[in-house]
Amino acid sequence: MPERIVALSRAVSDLATRKMDEIQAVTNTTKILALNALIEAMRAGEAGRGFAVVAQEVKAISERITGIGGELRAQMAVQTDELNTLGNRLVSQLRGGRLADLALNMIDIMDRNLYERSCDVRWWATDSAVVECAADPSETNRRHAAQRLGVILGAYTVYLDLWVVDARGVVLATGRPDRYRRAVGSSVASESWFREAMATRNGTEFAVADIGTSDLLDRATVATYATAIRAGGEENGPVIGVLGVFFDWQNQSQGVVDSVRLTDEERSRTRCLLVDSRHRVIAASDRRGVLTESFALRTGGHGHGSYSDEQGRVVGFAVTPGYETYKGLGWFGVIVQNSVGSCK
Repeated sequence: MPERIVALSRAVSDLATRKMDEIQAVTNTTKILALNALIEAMRAGEAGRGFAVVAQEVKAISERITGIGGELRAQMAVQTDELNTLGNRLVSQLRGGRLADLALNMIDIMDRNLYERSCDVRWWATDSAVVECAADPSETNRRHAAQRLGVILGAYTVYLDLWVVDARGVVLATGRPDRYRRAVGSSVASESWFREAMATRNGTEFAVADIGTSDLLDRATVATYATAIRAGGEENGPVIGVLGVFFDWQNQSQGVVDSVRLTDEERSRTRCLLVDSRHRVIAASDRRGVLTESFALRTGGHGHGSYSDEQGRVVGFAVTPGYETYKGLGWFGVIVQNSVGSCK
């Protein structure tokens, strides 16, 4: 681990400091002994003259050792500080790069998933049962459409429900009428996804709403995709209604943020997020702040990168790359990691 390099650097610096302190203590003792020897030599007079010369030399050597030690301490302090700075920078860059790549992988998985949702809604809007229900909302056609939508839901477990809506915004049929009893007959004319779907120019276009909760789906958190139902199921036919599909966002997005490849040690100090174009948290590995928290993301105008924040955390981020015909919604994958030994 890069952190191990920094830890070793600090350990070497601490060891060198301790040993320099020991050398300083030894030279101080030597100087005291030399001073005592010089005093005794002076008392001995002529007989101690030779011993005085030796004491002077010992004192000079100890002073020289003290000087060398001081120079070494000063030089090592500068170099170990630089080594620690470079080591910490390297750790931050390596961690940041890895987290940014993990964030990119996370948002890419989500994009691929939502690309399929955009395909599903455009495909199912041409289903004959759906088209017939929107064109002629008789009881028979509505029942047939509900049955058909129920079959689709049985095969596509990522959806909470599918709705056929008429051109006025009234829900005609749903795939789960027994579970969501209030949906049929309700008006969704004021919903953005309905209005945008009605305004699509042809069958290749679709509408998508911000992640939010739906009262008619028992306050479940959903990603809503919609497109126009057109006469005869033709790509350029007149608009006769709207098909809305409701992706089970809470469960599906939670699976994405929970599956980021982290070590067991990392997981306890790491938070994985999906945020929308306004940096509102729409999924979080710790399940906190979803739809209520605005994450203070600093991209510096970049779509992929990392930085260290004021709390010493490393933040890796990546903007949605889109997939195939799905251009993405300006969302970001974000991974926030605390340093070793700190708490989230």
